[in-house]
Amino acid sequence: MIKTVEEQALMRASGRLLASVFEALDRLPLEGMSTLQVNDWVERFIVDTLHARPASKGQYGFAYVLNSSVDNVVCHGVPSAEEILRAGSIVNLDITLEKNGYIADSSKMYLIGEVDFQAKRLVRVTREAMWKGIAVVRPGATLGDIGFAIQQHAKAHGYSVVREFCGHGIGREMHEEPQVLHYGKRGAGEVLEEGMTFTIEPMINQGRAAIDMSEDGWTVTTRDGKLSAQSEHTVLVTADGVEVLTLRADERMQKA
Repeated sequence: MIKTVEEQALMRASGRLLASVFEALDRLPLEGMSTLQVNDWVERFIVDTLHARPASKGQYGFAYVLNSSVDNVVCHGVPSAEEILRAGSIVNLDITLEKNGYIADSSKMYLIGEVDFQAKRLVRVTREAMWKGIAVVRPGATLGDIGFAIQQHAKAHGYSVVREFCGHGIGREMHEEPQVLHYGKRGAGEVLEEGMTFTIEPMINQGRAAIDMSEDGWTVTTRDGKLSAQSEHTVLVTADGVEVLTLRADERMQKA
């Protein structure tokens, strides 16, 4: 689980490339595109422009380079030529990238056209919850500290946290130890150490936390049909805190 200085540098490089994918997507007119068109565009960008590998394609038999989770889809939405991104919807695009043997993983919510206040609020609070979790990462903190911070923020705004899916260690493999739950108790769980790399990726539901699995074996939806949102970054535990390896330019500006 502990990455050497050399491995951290390779993880950092993969993270920067993945951040650039989202920065390019920010300029893409998503409204009216199918989720399969977005998938194909991202694949060309990763392969042809960045000369990297879309790590999700072929993983566990998945045929695409991203998950596109629209509205009440919690996670693992499958790109489709029939699914058109229309005004009023929210979509999570979850993308992985491998370069020089090391993988980065990140996701971002996109608002399609004019989106109502309640959907915007859910997306904002989900993003904030992720950052609440990231903020407590440092050597000596615990995985429970991360989950507690996320859960408290979501609960304070009347939302629920999906429990069936979690963050995970990452590096040469997409999924490594440890598992990073998005709920928990302060001081509980594994103690964080310098050199650990993992994802923090809370899935927050507008209604109840209960979920259903679709017949395709991938797509996870809210049981009550209400909206869900997710936000994700890959992070590195540093000597004095945390480094977000997939940090995007717009986020750097906000933190400046």
